[in-house]
Amino acid sequence: MPKAEKEDRPVWRVWVDAKRRVVSFHEAPGCRLLEFHSYELFQSCIDRYTDQQYRYQ
Repeated sequence: MPKAEKEDRPVWRVWVDAKRRVVSFHEAPGCRLLEFHSYELFQSCIDRYTDQQYRYQ
């Protein structure tokens, strides 16, 4: 895939702090960045964190 096409694809990002059980939708210090290039995969991940009772901010 050409670089220009790859850059035009949407990317969904979350930052996760497993110790505090927090998912952030903005950059947060001490959190691990997860990037998704598929909305379905992103939503699946969010559903899993919800099932595990993570907090969102």
